[in-house]
Amino acid sequence: MRRRGLRTVPAALTGAALLASCGLTSGSPLVDNVKPGSIGQGEPLKGAHLVITSKNFSENIILGEMIGLAFKAAGASVLDRTNITGSIGAREAVKSGQADAMYEYTGTAWITYLGHTEPIKDPQEQWQAVHDEDLKHGLTWLPPSTLDNTYSLAISQRNNAKYHLKTLSDVAALAKKDPKAVTLCVENEFASRQDGLPGMTKAYGMDIPSSRIQKMDAGIVYTQVNKSGSCLLGEVYTTDGRIKSMNLTVMEDDKGFFPNYNAAPSVYSKAIKKYPAIAGLLNPISAKLTTAVAQELNAKVDVDGQDPHDVAKDWLIKEGFIKKG
Repeated sequence: MRRRGLRTVPAALTGAALLASCGLTSGSPLVDNVKPGSIGQGEPLKGAHLVITSKNFSENIILGEMIGLAFKAAGASVLDRTNITGSIGAREAVKSGQADAMYEYTGTAWITYLGHTEPIKDPQEQWQAVHDEDLKHGLTWLPPSTLDNTYSLAISQRNNAKYHLKTLSDVAALAKKDPKAVTLCVENEFASRQDGLPGMTKAYGMDIPSSRIQKMDAGIVYTQVNKSGSCLLGEVYTTDGRIKSMNLTVMEDDKGFFPNYNAAPSVYSKAIKKYPAIAGLLNPISAKLTTAVAQELNAKVDVDGQDPHDVAKDWLIKEGFIKKG
């Protein structure tokens, strides 16, 4: 998950109009001087012109930059169109062939794009189901990572000294026992998605009045939960580096409501048919991506202020996937 960034888009805003609204005519070429490491030997993408994209949150931008750098090291000319507002814009870019690859999340695809209401509990089976169904949309999903960017609620240790909350069921019980105690800070998308607040409150029987729910940018949620008294709990992404840096306590999803959100490359099928070497480049990277790795990399951006491109490049070099040119 990170931030999956999905917007509600009018039915008429599709195709070219949707893509144009997401700024997909822009982009800049990757100019990094990188060469093959453990991947890209023999430059199997030499002569290829490929486009990468991502959603507009740190983790997904980092992952998108990894794809671009892997392509670049393998000899491709790469246009960087990462940081697209909203999940729909990035997905549509790959579906239409305006972009060739991005990292996507299995739970987002299964629930939000493909319209299913029940997640599949086994992560590999969830990926397989998404893979099989999305083939008809012109998308090929490569094997998933164990990086699972799912949702939860978190509380500061200062506030939790009073309530001792550990699970989402504890939050529901507190809301019932002391309705004025529970205030939530969430982003707009989470507030409207069925795999977000509406579904969570229904699954856990949480009765939280809208007057006690504040909607704001996802980044602000963390600081509000950590420093202010206006939010007892806030929506968080489990791979976010700010959880550790702010020492927040994340609620256990004890009823298993939230789907698996394993990150995996979603590739334009015509591109991978033309350049089958793409799989050999990205599969080893995905195999190294874990939730802990994501937390570390995300913190470099969201806590330390580093550039996502630099974070991606440094990690790929450290892991030996690519080398400096």
